[in-house]
Amino acid sequence: MKHVPFFRWVGTLGLLLIGCSVWLYATVPEPKQVDLTVISERPDGACTVRWFDPFAKDLDHVEREARYQCDVGRDPILKAPNYDPETGYGWDTGFVVPEGPHKGELEGDDNVEWRTTLSDDTLLGGVFLIILGAVGGNLRSLARMTGANPDIVRRARRLRDAAALVAQDHRLAMQAVREAWTPKRALEDPEVLSALRVLAETGPRGRKVAAAADALVDRLEPLLADAAPAAGRRQMLAAGREERHHAKFALAELRVVLDETETRGLAEQFAQTSVDLLRGADTDPNNLSTRVDFESRPVEYRSVLAAIVGRDLPGTETSVQQAVAAKGDACAMDTDEGEHLTDR
Repeated sequence: MKHVPFFRWVGTLGLLLIGCSVWLYATVPEPKQVDLTVISERPDGACTVRWFDPFAKDLDHVEREARYQCDVGRDPILKAPNYDPETGYGWDTGFVVPEGPHKGELEGDDNVEWRTTLSDDTLLGGVFLIILGAVGGNLRSLARMTGANPDIVRRARRLRDAAALVAQDHRLAMQAVREAWTPKRALEDPEVLSALRVLAETGPRGRKVAAAADALVDRLEPLLADAAPAAGRRQMLAAGREERHHAKFALAELRVVLDETETRGLAEQFAQTSVDLLRGADTDPNNLSTRVDFESRPVEYRSVLAAIVGRDLPGTETSVQQAVAAKGDACAMDTDEGEHLTDR
């Protein structure tokens, strides 16, 4: 399951709310405040007021009169008849609609307060969501990043590459022997001896190291694939819950493998075997040193060739053992026949 950036969407929603608040402030026209002359007023605040329309173009409609809900809690000196003893009028303030079909008319305080409250609440909600997204996202990121261990993954990859290299070098050396060998050629052929010498130099140890390298590569490949998210914090953040679980399990297995290989010294053996295999065949055109080496240990050369071409050759360890066994059986048969003749 892929990681879902929940808190990132929370922060994005907060930015959208702040944008809506800014839009309300910028696009919704702000009502214009005007002075109101209170002609009459009841104790509950219901009053009749008169005001000058600041948007009127017709002089006949400059002064308007309408019912209004005055502020009951304003200072008594602003109320009639204290404000203007001569006329007996009071004073209050209000807002007029700045545009639209009701342009110039009084706007209720509740309407003005509702729009202002909506814009403020939207702004506060956006700020809260941004803070929530930032804090929650960071806490969740810290939780997801636990378990990342780039060093273990790097060491395992280097070990995998070293094992793959020595296994490939050994396969190339064996392929060179197969290409040089044909049923028509004798073992003493210079090209065959030159190809065989590389493997004869490494001996059984080289074959064992190459086999161990192949097995190690097969073991490391799936573990490294599962541990890929643990190679860095960024990869761990992008991984899903199941991927992180597999990565942590694979890291534990990689630690075990690294400890085992370090105890057995496999990394050093891989490096040494690669060096031995990369020395290549004899560069002497007459192959004198290779022929001398072959004459000093022909059984080993024959055994290497037999293991590669898949057939028993005269002079190999297997054929020698079989010959010794056959000779022993023949001697036993001669002894039995001699005893039988003696009895007669």
